[in-house]
Amino acid sequence: MAMDAAEIQRLIKEGIPDATVTIEDLRGDGDHYAARVVSSTFAGKTRVQQHQMVYQALRGNMGDALHALALQTSVPTD
Repeated sequence: MAMDAAEIQRLIKEGIPDATVTIEDLRGDGDHYAARVVSSTFAGKTRVQQHQMVYQALRGNMGDALHALALQTSVPTD
């Protein structure tokens, strides 16, 4: 069963409360998404650690309900 963009966003926001999350359905199939996640909690962390934080927030749905996620993470620039 595919996940919808709102559910992905909700899970990430629950796991990383200060995050700004933008989700795009890449194919319109509810199975391939791009996510941009901006959070101050990423400061001082490697890109791999940042991505691991997002995957952890998705609570095991990556690779199951969520087939593909192109992920971009960053800290706020302000």
